[in-house]
Amino acid sequence: MARFSPIQVLSDAKARGEPAAMISLYDAPTAELCCDAGVDCLLVGDSLGNVVLGYENFISVTMADMIRHTEAVARGVKESSRPGVPIVADLPFGSYTTVAEAARNGADLMRAGAHAVKLEGAGPATLEAVRAIIEMGAPVVGHLGFTPQSALRFSGVVQGKTGGAAEDLLRDALALQEAGCSAVVLEAVTREVAELLTKTLSVPTIGIGAGAACDGQVLVFHDLVGLSKRAPFRFVKRYAEARAILAQATRDFVEEVRSGAFPVEEHGWSMPEDELEGWRARHGADGDLPRAAEPPVR
Repeated sequence: MARFSPIQVLSDAKARGEPAAMISLYDAPTAELCCDAGVDCLLVGDSLGNVVLGYENFISVTMADMIRHTEAVARGVKESSRPGVPIVADLPFGSYTTVAEAARNGADLMRAGAHAVKLEGAGPATLEAVRAIIEMGAPVVGHLGFTPQSALRFSGVVQGKTGGAAEDLLRDALALQEAGCSAVVLEAVTREVAELLTKTLSVPTIGIGAGAACDGQVLVFHDLVGLSKRAPFRFVKRYAEARAILAQATRDFVEEVRSGAFPVEEHGWSMPEDELEGWRARHGADGDLPRAAEPPVR
């Protein structure tokens, strides 16, 4: 199996008992930065809809969006000091309702540079899609708990708060594993349920708001570095306040442009002196540029 396969990277981390670090991101420079920083796996999430594309929800994200951003992330990984970091890409809303659609769209994401695709839920159609994509030769990551693509049918964010809900999650997780998923993302799941699923499954779990017992953790890059304007979700820890830093840098630029402090000589180039003298001589002692010819009178 290829060294960069998510199956290998995440499964090895689970076997070692060493939590894997995954970051959700959407562009080449961020991918290069995260790889150089030592991340284990990257996720091109459909969260790009409201994080970077300005959509109101995840449902608006298209396959064209996912392909474009997966390609961008893949280019960033190649430019990093660790070009073998694996990429998981989301299949967006409505892209795997049939086996044929799932196979076609999964193949397109793999061609775009993904090493695995991720889809939400564990209903009959989803399980068929998982099997079809795996049969095609592409690894699949499942996603349970709060699934943003179907957020409209949830009465709340946190999942697994009752015994019945916990049993449903356990059943679905085992079904995804049986279908061949190489890992399962658990989003906004109570820590007790996430811990049981992690102990029960032979494949790794990746938590986002699901407690510390999962085999790995994932956060959106913009959230963890403080780029997002909105207040962070409860499960987010901000490791920097990048938005404030970038806002101040932008204000400084605007002020210096208006005051004339930028640019200065060091920010540009000059013509060689001999060339400059000759050029000026052709246009008079004052060095004025020739004026444009007057348009002909018709």
